[in-house]
Amino acid sequence: MHEDTLGLTGLSKSLPGGRKLFEGLDLVLRPGEHVAIMGESGVGKSTLLNIVAGLDTADEGDVVVAGVSLNGLSEAARTALRRDRIGFVFQAFHVLPHLDLAQNVAFPLILQRASRTAALARAGVLLDAVGLGDRLRSYPKELSGGELQRVAIARALVHEPALILADEPTGNLDPDTAKQIIALLARSVKERGSAMLLVTHSPTAAATADRQLLLSRQGLVPAHG
Repeated sequence: MHEDTLGLTGLSKSLPGGRKLFEGLDLVLRPGEHVAIMGESGVGKSTLLNIVAGLDTADEGDVVVAGVSLNGLSEAARTALRRDRIGFVFQAFHVLPHLDLAQNVAFPLILQRASRTAALARAGVLLDAVGLGDRLRSYPKELSGGELQRVAIARALVHEPALILADEPTGNLDPDTAKQIIALLARSVKERGSAMLLVTHSPTAAATADRQLLLSRQGLVPAHG
């Protein structure tokens, strides 16, 4: 993959009441790059991730994911792009309680119409990579918060997406587990040549990134201190 994984150009977004979250926002992520975005609550960090994912739209500007511009894409095409090229890691995990761990991790591949056998085999490889290879048949209710986040990471990586979007992935975890989770994510991104956009309040989590940026009304600026 030679093109930039993510390109944001001139993004502007205001809330329905008129309050501007940000304007003129530009960002480029290349394969293997891990960028952390920080900022106060309410500045629009999660909104920015939703715009990148095609779940929300900017008032102005363009989003290009793996060479595909989101502008003008139909909802079906945006859904397909998310399914095929983007992996999500959320603070709330979003695992499916009625599926075992292997089935949870295989789910993105099933959505891509991979064979069940191949999807579950690939899920086993990813669960092994996150240290849960012996828990394939366990259910989410049997796991700790840190283990559930490992499942979420395995699921985000199973279909080898170009772009990982992580929204406060360590917010519910104790400091030691959080450190392990961020290290695992960062290592996985480098090994697979993906790019990751990490939204976090945690300076510790942000410190692992190649770049730390602060989201403000003027867009993204380097974070210091």
